Amino acid sequence: MDTLTKVSLIKDFAEEIVTEEELVKLFETNSKPVAYDGFEPSGIAPIHFGLLRATNLKNMLKAGVKFKLWLADYFAFINNKLGGDLENIQTAGKYFVEVWKACGIDISKVEVLWANKEMDSIKYWDGVLRIAREVSLNRTKKSLTIAGRKENDVISTAQLFYPSMQVNDIFHLNVDICQLGMDQRRANMLARDVSEKLKWRKPIAVHHHIILGLKGLQKKETDEETLMASKMSKSDPSSCIYMHDSFDELKGKINGAYCPAKIEEGNPLLEYCRHIIFKNVKNVKIERDKKFGGDVSFGSYDELRKDYIFGGLHPMDLKNSVVNELNKLIKPTREYFEKNKKAKELYETVKKFKITR
Repeated sequence: MDTLTKVSLIKDFAEEIVTEEELVKLFETNSKPVAYDGFEPSGIAPIHFGLLRATNLKNMLKAGVKFKLWLADYFAFINNKLGGDLENIQTAGKYFVEVWKACGIDISKVEVLWANKEMDSIKYWDGVLRIAREVSLNRTKKSLTIAGRKENDVISTAQLFYPSMQVNDIFHLNVDICQLGMDQRRANMLARDVSEKLKWRKPIAVHHHIILGLKGLQKKETDEETLMASKMSKSDPSSCIYMHDSFDELKGKINGAYCPAKIEEGNPLLEYCRHIIFKNVKNVKIERDKKFGGDVSFGSYDELRKDYIFGGLHPMDLKNSVVNELNKLIKPTREYFEKNKKAKELYETVKKFKITR
């Protein structure tokens, strides 16, 4: 596969690449670059974990990238996820791996790493301290948004380590590409700045879109605060679609979702079409009564978007279509967890955990 094709696979899902020129050079000089994505294991997997990120990963693997999945259990521990119960957090991590398997990811092609094992070395903490020396307390506090915290939140001393730890992960794992969401941008930009000061290899940042929750765009004072308030979060069942939702649950949630007629901005259902559905299917058929124009098919998101914003597609028709298409994509996961005893036991255990932030 040539370089331009590899770059195109990444650009297919990336909202931002820092920088594209560096990515081109990387593919030209390295046949097996290393990328990673990290997760705090907690709660039931939402669709952006199981569908969007799995689709991103498939593109990375097609491009010949060696991928590391970083299960950040100690990060979830210091961030008080699942009440800070490390055993429960690690159970959630094992469940997350099963979700990716259910989504068609060949785990044999992914290196699964646990933070607690990698952090058990003086080398890891030497890196954290070297990075922390180069970062002001003010910038550390501003970077706490990567942990889902605001700069002025009441936090523990342990949480102040979070940004320097996440930045160190990149260098500790010998990562060429940081493939995380836009909500993690501060950490990746910090890593690039620190790399220059410490004369370490500068990582390339590939940021994917953060999809909206069912309530739509929640405007705040800053773009960053808006992103945090608007994104789909597994800790908010009223605004989240999970990888185990039944058809009826999907229908109930999506029928109540924010979906104004002719409006694209802040419309979560159009986002799901653009970033999830059309990444997995080539054609979307919408069935409707002849008195409303009859059935219609769309071969791309742009076609669907145009029809919607010009009033040719009614919000209820869009909702019905999103229900049907997401149900098709989620169904294999539901069936996997029904048939696989180990996966089912993990899911049933994680369901009982109390979600905390």
